[in-house]
Amino acid sequence: MQEKIIILDFGSQYTQLIARRVRELNVYCEIHPFNHLPQLDSSVKGIILSGSPYSVRQEDAPQIDLSLFHANFPVLGVCYGAQYFAQHSGGEVIPSTIREYGRANLLYIDESNSLLKNIPKGSQVWMSHGDTISEIPAGFEVIASTDTVEVAAFHIKGTKSYGIQFHPEVTHSTDGKQLLENFLVDICGCSRDWTPDSFVESTIASLRGKIGNDKVVLGLSGGVDSSVAAVLLHKAIGTNLHCIFVDNGLLRKDEFQQVLDSYQHMGLNVRGVDAKDRFISQLTGIKEPEQKRKIIGRVFIEIFDDAAHEVKDVKWLGQGTIYPDVIESVSVKGPSATIKSHHNVGGLPDFMKLKVIEPLNTLFKDEVRKVGKALGIDDIILSRHPFPGPGLAIRILGEITAEKVAILQEADSIYINNLKTSGWYDKVWQAGAIFLPVQSVGVMGDERTYENVICLRAVGSVDGMTADWSHLPYELLAKISNEIINNVKGINRVVYDISSKPPATIEWE
Repeated sequence: MQEKIIILDFGSQYTQLIARRVRELNVYCEIHPFNHLPQLDSSVKGIILSGSPYSVRQEDAPQIDLSLFHANFPVLGVCYGAQYFAQHSGGEVIPSTIREYGRANLLYIDESNSLLKNIPKGSQVWMSHGDTISEIPAGFEVIASTDTVEVAAFHIKGTKSYGIQFHPEVTHSTDGKQLLENFLVDICGCSRDWTPDSFVESTIASLRGKIGNDKVVLGLSGGVDSSVAAVLLHKAIGTNLHCIFVDNGLLRKDEFQQVLDSYQHMGLNVRGVDAKDRFISQLTGIKEPEQKRKIIGRVFIEIFDDAAHEVKDVKWLGQGTIYPDVIESVSVKGPSATIKSHHNVGGLPDFMKLKVIEPLNTLFKDEVRKVGKALGIDDIILSRHPFPGPGLAIRILGEITAEKVAILQEADSIYINNLKTSGWYDKVWQAGAIFLPVQSVGVMGDERTYENVICLRAVGSVDGMTADWSHLPYELLAKISNEIINNVKGINRVVYDISSKPPATIEWE
């Protein structure tokens, strides 16, 4: 049975980051909303209570019955979790005189306490709270303080329960990783055996047991998630996996054939479906972004359904769903309204009557790449930038035509190839060209032109939740602009997007 840590989410923006840090220490963990406590069996080694945008003093603040687990499991309360522990055990939490946000230093540390082992006095931590624990309950002891926060960390005597007022999961807390390791290993007794190789081994065994001799159909996109899901399923059930790769005419230049060749070299049982004309014709005259998405999703489902019905007796639908999608759909505030309609095949019609299998639904994006590496998948696929489900449809602002797609494919190809040859491709999280719905005056030779504008976008990010624009060298941007204008008929101006997320999004539509 896989040992795990349970993280109870009270709505903090940092909850997923806690999970990532725990997993970086080779310990499997799961995030659950505070109001959906999972089954706590012998596989659970400890519990972490997250922070929250709420104050524990608010009437509508998240509430949980600590007695359900406090006596039986090691517990670490982070920020709101620590304050909740203190208040509901007889202590007092009051508004801070000054909002404590940003860097601070631990001036007092109880070096004999297991949670703070190997953490030096003066260690920098990251504070983010509007309340302060002014009085700790009987049986609690202060184990760390800053110059302004007396109860920066506490321990409940005679238990394995702790509270910390700072965030160990952010990089600004310089010894945060050490603190989490102390909690996971010394206090919870985790064996740290959750690795990409162990995940591959256990997942393949689980897939074989669940699927048996049934057939599975899976829609490939050319991206990391669906590719890794396909290889895992292939290792488990071989040719009983039937992959379908649809060319919607909105992929990058030559991408369909290149990716199809890569899949076939990987030994996958894959069928390519050329549906370019069908997609483009259905999008004629459509300008509204969400309408584009819905049309692309509907047409994909129709084509995928036709292809899937050619596989006799198929029982399962394989999907490359990853953990952030799962978390988002069962968030603290209820099902999220922000899941975009192109994150399909999630909208598969009932008439397909297929059971769903999602081998990656416990992994974050970076973990998917590590598993892909353990599976021996080519770096060409694993290092690919994320690419939107609707493809170039949402990088052509306004109406889509075959001519605009061809222009954007050429410009995008020049851009991406220059990023690769200059060594910048792997420094950027995501890059792409956008076809703008404006024309501008130019002079080419002795002629005045009135042609289209291409915008270049490149961002750095970890998971796409936030992103900063990439500071590409001016010389590289000049070279790319020159090549696009000289080689792509219909373009006479190139601009570079220097907006970050938030407030802007990565894609323009």
